[in-house]
Amino acid sequence: MSRWLRAMVVVLLAASCGGGGSGRSPDNLDDACAILTQRPNYIRAFKAAERKWGVPVHVQMATIYQESKFKSDARTPFRYSLGVIPNGRQSSAFGYSQALDGTWDEYLESTGKRRARRDDIRDATDFMGWYMAGTRDGLGISLRDARNQYLAYHEGRSGFKRGSHNSKAWLVRVADEVGNRAIVYEVQLAGCRAAR
Repeated sequence: MSRWLRAMVVVLLAASCGGGGSGRSPDNLDDACAILTQRPNYIRAFKAAERKWGVPVHVQMATIYQESKFKSDARTPFRYSLGVIPNGRQSSAFGYSQALDGTWDEYLESTGKRRARRDDIRDATDFMGWYMAGTRDGLGISLRDARNQYLAYHEGRSGFKRGSHNSKAWLVRVADEVGNRAIVYEVQLAGCRAAR
């Protein structure tokens, strides 16, 4: 095999590995302590975002659970034409936080973090903190209010302000689940050695 061909094989193998995370979710998503024990780098990222932006760890965790199930390379499903022909993804949402391209670009511009990646837990939690702090400042939603922060996160601040979520019973139900999961995670984290 030629040197050039070997180099191409190595480059292609490295590219196929992806970046920023294994893509796999932690094993037990219903136990905050188990998540943090299995992925100790998560707690460092959550705590850094909490210190910088004020968003509690349990609110971040509940939102990431809903958005990506802690899967670093999560994407929205494909749309299909005629039921079988792939026609692009439902949206540009990607990574732990499922940040859309436009909102992610706004975050990069605002923070100056040109190398941030949506599939890196540190960058994803920083993004989430940045967005939720902006929601608190713009809409007055407490950073501890996982339910309404999630609604504004999902619908965008303008959509939340217009009340677009009120006509989406499924979304209100999901937001209630996020709020309940945040409470469960908060209780679990209070007794969790991995969270300290």
